Amino acid sequence: MRKIKKYPNRRLYDTSKSTYITLEDVKALVLGLERFVVVDSKTEEDLTRSILLQIIMEQEGDDGESVMTNEVLMSLIRFYGQPLRGEMSKYLESSVKVFLEQQDTITDQMQKLADMNPVNMMTKMAEQNMNMWLGLGKKKD
Repeated sequence: MRKIKKYPNRRLYDTSKSTYITLEDVKALVLGLERFVVVDSKTEEDLTRSILLQIIMEQEGDDGESVMTNEVLMSLIRFYGQPLRGEMSKYLESSVKVFLEQQDTITDQMQKLADMNPVNMMTKMAEQNMNMWLGLGKKKD
């Protein structure tokens, strides 16, 4: 697993590449599905969540493209301290996973539609309609 050290001056050091990196670089690791951990340079305390939250905060900036509305954020804040907090994190994790899988499926389907030749698409639809009508006619006989 890749290890990133966070120094008191807020700099991040990638020990596998022996170089300083930015939050954008950490975001690229996330997008690239690379496993990593961020630790305090002195105490070795795990700071990964803190860094990930910082990236989310930057993403949730004022560009109008927020994922978390004020209502969602307020609901999450209200949920802290509740007895089923652990279950909520499992639910959120599962929900996001399912949503991303559905998004991938929809994207694949849209790409297939975009790649189709309109003439071929119309021919295929006509064939399906004809088969459906022929199938309905056979059931009545």
